[in-house]
Amino acid sequence: MRGVDEELAGREVVAFCPEQAGGLGTPRAAAELVGGDGYDVLDGRARVVDVNGVDVTEAFVAGARRALAAARRAGCAEAVLMPRSPSCGRGEVYDGEFRGVLVPGDGVTTALLERNGIAVRRAPGV
Repeated sequence: MRGVDEELAGREVVAFCPEQAGGLGTPRAAAELVGGDGYDVLDGRARVVDVNGVDVTEAFVAGARRALAAARRAGCAEAVLMPRSPSCGRGEVYDGEFRGVLVPGDGVTTALLERNGIAVRRAPGV
């Protein structure tokens, strides 16, 4: 499988971390989607909670909105995002019980970008 550098070679890249843009620091406590995936978070049916039990939903939604704004400013038609993340996951995310189990679903940023017509692909080789 091709790596991220090869996949993006020759393209204009907008590097962006929705979690940092939403106000979360680095490093930060691991977080998972609880009660659904990113679409459910956007619709108010699920939350993002960190391993310490802190609800970080607002930060994830704020970061997703800032990512969408950055993508629109740059004229992006497609996003290549990191897998499994509660923000950027595409196709699979962790189950919300901090067991390391993956379940079908998309992250919050992925869901918001897709809902706004920006195609999202999972970063290759990661």
